[in-house]
Amino acid sequence: MRMAELSTDTGVPVPTIKYYLREGLLPPGRPVGRNQADYGPAHVRRLKLVRALAEYGGLSIAAIGELVRYLEDPGVSDNNLLGLGQLMVTSRQEPQPGPHVERARRALDELCARQGWKDMGEHPAYTTLVGVMASLEDLGHESMLASLPAYAEAAEMIAEADMRVVGDLGDRERTLEVVVLGTLMGDTMLTALRRLAQANVALRRYGAD
Repeated sequence: MRMAELSTDTGVPVPTIKYYLREGLLPPGRPVGRNQADYGPAHVRRLKLVRALAEYGGLSIAAIGELVRYLEDPGVSDNNLLGLGQLMVTSRQEPQPGPHVERARRALDELCARQGWKDMGEHPAYTTLVGVMASLEDLGHESMLASLPAYAEAAEMIAEADMRVVGDLGDRERTLEVVVLGTLMGDTMLTALRRLAQANVALRRYGAD
């Protein structure tokens, strides 16, 4: 197909396709004449991936370009590719200075050790969680911190379910898409499920008004 057809099939405007080609996000088409190229299903798939990462994943063109380079590098293992994809969509929030930060860090280290979660100290989610834990203690909500082991067990079950989905794909490009979009949309989905569960448990425990 020509570029105009590629644009129609994917909904991506021709100028955007040309931009993606210049940035290396889309592989060149097969030359068929002067200033003309032919594109196939692989280009459709890649365009949809790039668009999804940009529009739904909120990634910059530079970040998408980095992921694409890793995706096309056979020296990058599938496991490392998954980790890179997850890190791209995980924000890091540094904890505010305060008396409870180091205590929160030690408590989280102990929790990670009990769960068998190794080498988590550099993960952006670790830093964010330290800040949340320190703030909860500072505000006097130690009872919420006491529930962390139960939350960690639930998180482990969710992560296992995530990995089962990823493990069934068998395609690097599709896997990367599921990891990035699944992390973002999965977070929203889990939040909604938690709210439903909270409403149901509260109803069982306290009854209707």
